[in-house]
Amino acid sequence: MITFFISLIVLILGFLIYGKFVETVFKPSTKPTPAITHNDGVDYIPMPTWKVFMIQLLNIAGLGPIFGAIAGALWGPVVYFWIVIGTIFSGAVHDYLSGMISLRHNGESISEIVGIYLGDTMKIVMRIFSVVLLVLVGTVFMTGPALLLAKLTPDSLNVTFWLIVVLIYYFLATLLPIDKIIGKIYPLFGACLIIMAVGVSSGIILGGWQMPEMTLQNLHPKDLPIWPLMFITVACGATSGFHATQSPLMARCMKEEKNGRVVFYGAMVAEGIIALIWASAGIAFYETTGGLAAAIASAGPGGVVYDVSFGTLGTVGGILAMIGVIACPITSGDTAFRSARYTISDWFKIDQVSYVKRLYLAVPLLAIGGILSQMDFDIIWRYFSWANQTLAMIALWTGAMYLWKQYKGSWQHLIAVVPAIFMTMVTFTYILQAPEGFGLPTSITYPAGIIITIFWTIVYFKSTVFKK
Repeated sequence: MITFFISLIVLILGFLIYGKFVETVFKPSTKPTPAITHNDGVDYIPMPTWKVFMIQLLNIAGLGPIFGAIAGALWGPVVYFWIVIGTIFSGAVHDYLSGMISLRHNGESISEIVGIYLGDTMKIVMRIFSVVLLVLVGTVFMTGPALLLAKLTPDSLNVTFWLIVVLIYYFLATLLPIDKIIGKIYPLFGACLIIMAVGVSSGIILGGWQMPEMTLQNLHPKDLPIWPLMFITVACGATSGFHATQSPLMARCMKEEKNGRVVFYGAMVAEGIIALIWASAGIAFYETTGGLAAAIASAGPGGVVYDVSFGTLGTVGGILAMIGVIACPITSGDTAFRSARYTISDWFKIDQVSYVKRLYLAVPLLAIGGILSQMDFDIIWRYFSWANQTLAMIALWTGAMYLWKQYKGSWQHLIAVVPAIFMTMVTFTYILQAPEGFGLPTSITYPAGIIITIFWTIVYFKSTVFKK
């Protein structure tokens, strides 16, 4: 339990100290934001900072910091280390830079930002990659909530019914102006999210369950390697490229640049805390990683959420906790499809003020998501996790290039370069090793991952520091 509280304190201090440092490096200006200069009543709408923060948190806190953290806990308390360090030095920096750079470029989507700083070829790659990822995210966050809602109504309403309900909601949230649904119901969902996090952690502590203390030992029941599998599995609980697709949404609603640290860096730290709680609860509730693995095998991560919520908080508290957990993916899924619409509209320069033009993009995107929702959830999740971290890697290199261009000949870009190098090694090593990738042995993937990362890093430094 001591490790849990130390990790919690370090995350908070990370926001207060390193978050302030990152803000100082970026130097927010007092210029009018896109929400003021481009107010269109649909996507560019000024909102209070507290509401922008809450929407950003709910946008990014999908199933990743819950399902991902539970799966990451199979490796044991070593997952705490990645959640804390990853959140402070990689994930929150990634979110802050992607949001603030978008804000500096009139709220443009991440694919357009990548094109500006990494070239037209990468822009085309990112446009395609972003849309594919966002549809996968929307599908994952459509299926996950439906599975959880069906658990609350086992005798009356099945998964198919809830899939249809969630899909209808996504259609409305994707189509209508951002302040009509998202801006109004997110504060309520946010309250559920906070109740869930505080309730589950309190239930574990007061209920006498023992949270494990830190050890770097690999406790995975199947002895799967920590590197790089755990760093991909936890995903949104430490670093997530999906967030780079979401931050521009709020860059279009912020009134002042100085609010960026709270909105972008702060929301990622809050998500790290959610991941920390669920990783701890997963191990503590089932006592061992073997017990957790058995629960996941028999009922899936949704079953673990159900057991932990009702087991620690009773019927009423369990229902409230489940609502909070359900709210997370729903409020990420709707904005995933919305972000996909943004990306395509930016790509083809399609004005989005007209309802008809929004329909042209929203209907096919949601139709594809509905079809994909019928596929095996685990397969979609695995591809989502890798695509998610790969996008984070590209967004971090983009942030590094932006800082280099702002401060040529200085060190500021290193706050993005270091996590970008790390995530490059994670993503390439994983796809070479994973069954859904090339399925190569670690004797090949480990050195290959290092070589590819060194090559990528040399290319970056030749185009910046050592450019003649």
